[in-house]
Amino acid sequence: MAGAPQPKTPTNVFTAGSQKSFNAQLKKVYTWYTGGFVVFIVALAILEQFGLPRNWIGYVFLLATVLLYAGIGIMSRTSDAAEYYVAGRRVPALFNGMATGADWMSAASFIGMAGTLYLTGYGGLAFIMGWTGGYCLVALFLAPYLRKFGQFTIPDFLGARYGGNVPRFVGIIAAILCSFTYVVAQIYGVGLITTRLTGVPFELGIFLGLGGILVCSFLGGMRAVTWTQVAQYIILIIAYMIPVVWLSIKHTGIPVPQLVYGKVLEKVTAREEQLTNDPKEKEVRDIFKKRSDDAKAKIAGLPGSLDAEKAALAKRVDDLKASNAPEDQIRAAQSALDKAPKSADEAKAAWNKDVPLAARSGPPLRHAEAFPGKDEKARDISRRNFLALIFCLMVGTAALPHILMRYYTTPSVKEARESVFWSLFFIFLLYFTAPALAVLVKFDVYTLLVGTEFAKLPQWVASWSRVDPGLLSLVDVNRDGIVQLAEISIGGDIVVLATPEIGGLPYVISGLVAAGGLAAALSTADGLLLTIANALSHDLYYKMLDPSASTARRVTISKVLLLVVALAAAFVASQKPADILFLVSAAFSFAAAAFFPALVLGIFWKRANKWGATLGMIAGLGVTFWYMITTQQWMREIVFGTPRSVPQALWWDIQPISAATFGVPLGFLVIIVVSLLTPAPDRQTQELVEHVRYPNLAGDTMKTEGT
Repeated sequence: MAGAPQPKTPTNVFTAGSQKSFNAQLKKVYTWYTGGFVVFIVALAILEQFGLPRNWIGYVFLLATVLLYAGIGIMSRTSDAAEYYVAGRRVPALFNGMATGADWMSAASFIGMAGTLYLTGYGGLAFIMGWTGGYCLVALFLAPYLRKFGQFTIPDFLGARYGGNVPRFVGIIAAILCSFTYVVAQIYGVGLITTRLTGVPFELGIFLGLGGILVCSFLGGMRAVTWTQVAQYIILIIAYMIPVVWLSIKHTGIPVPQLVYGKVLEKVTAREEQLTNDPKEKEVRDIFKKRSDDAKAKIAGLPGSLDAEKAALAKRVDDLKASNAPEDQIRAAQSALDKAPKSADEAKAAWNKDVPLAARSGPPLRHAEAFPGKDEKARDISRRNFLALIFCLMVGTAALPHILMRYYTTPSVKEARESVFWSLFFIFLLYFTAPALAVLVKFDVYTLLVGTEFAKLPQWVASWSRVDPGLLSLVDVNRDGIVQLAEISIGGDIVVLATPEIGGLPYVISGLVAAGGLAAALSTADGLLLTIANALSHDLYYKMLDPSASTARRVTISKVLLLVVALAAAFVASQKPADILFLVSAAFSFAAAAFFPALVLGIFWKRANKWGATLGMIAGLGVTFWYMITTQQWMREIVFGTPRSVPQALWWDIQPISAATFGVPLGFLVIIVVSLLTPAPDRQTQELVEHVRYPNLAGDTMKTEGT
């Protein structure tokens, strides 16, 4: 097409024959790799039966997997720009689908998905529907067109489509914000898994796992990340499937959990009914309600309530001494007095810890109940948030820079389309299984753990309580020596990792699942860190600051920035700012509001222009970020540094996790209105839209564009 931007001179050209040979070689290599991995698992299982200690198994899994990824990274090291940024544009659709699946199935998917379904039941399906549906948007609206554009990054497209560095710079900021939020969640997951595998402190576990991330992406960029992610997908899907298939056989006798877990769900529903009406359960729930109400009353009565609390503790000490009570009782009472808060602020912070106990005072959440609530208004709010979350996750999926970058790596537009299909298939394998895993684990907990004597708790309870009491805690609230459901506090982040132990499988399977979770976290962290480093080195430094920089210099700067960003993310993750799933979902809202309107209108509407896109991205991301920090307490503390500030009221009762519900429509509106009020793009830009919109499949050759 005359005047349309044409692909630049290729640095590497792959004929159909050489690409076919390359594909066959890849299949052979990964077939041998899969077989070798299975043999490795079997060998460890045999050694466990011969007495190999559990901590050794953990170290072997950690060392073997990290060394494997490091080896791929070393063999794939490169300083060539096309190889470093887009893996030479020769990744076949099948393998790009596997790499995208691993890049996509982060710690949130592997660790958090089934855990969220365990805790929230029907409501957790919003994550599966949103994340899976997002790939339909990718296939229809973005992937083939971005591949036809044929550069390196999303800010590249924004800069070329909208003309100039202003939209490119806004794109860089947005890419860094959503990718950094996302990578913090992955590194948090790495620390959690490494700690469970080796027993090292959480903070040290983060930096041990960080080594596995850096040795891959630091050396070989997208080429190393791609081939590592294919290997990681194989590990994570095997690790995810084995425990759930075992639980399915255990409870139904059929090794296809996706098709038969409905029978187990019926038993869970019946057990929920029993636990709802159990007198001991009601006793525990009443205790939690009283503690929460007392805490609220004492906070409202400050500072007088603190003085009364101290006076009551002092009187108890005096009464015990006067009655010649046993020495241990007196010491306990004196210790309670000594530990009493010294000021009103300390008292408020201490008593606030009991306020959330009100959430444990109600009957168990019905797993199969859609949109639960006490009345129609509550059910309407639940339904509204369910739909809002699906919307944000779908649109966010279609706008995540590290996912969209994957479609720059295929040999052609046709393979980019096929790659989306394979991505969906490989992601479907896990997402179709997660609901079954949640139900099967819940059945085990409800029937085997609930009702157990505290003196005879299974080993996995003690193991996970040591990792982090916030993830698993059992306290005999009513002092009857028996575990009630309300006395169990379990975090969603450990459900998958603890599944093998809950199901009674050998410890080697626990190590395998942890290795799978590590693979999921590392694969996504690799892609995210590369996205941030490339945005800074390629889009900011090369495209905006020093266009004459050599290829070697650009790649070197990218590697240095990658190291700096990784260390910063590790530091933030070590502070445990929030649970994995919230951090990931926040990243989706940021990406959705910032990129989706600008990308879709940039491809499908020629009239969209520079100032419309720039202001639209700023407005969408701005309102999303503002809503999140003003309604989420921990974000207010980070941004404003004041834990005492009161969060603002929710808009239409939409939770902060779905903040892009407001940002995306605003972004579309601003882009359309501003573009209509300002001059249209020039002819060359409109021809670029034509060039991108209508992929010329006959002219798609398997080649790598240059820089």
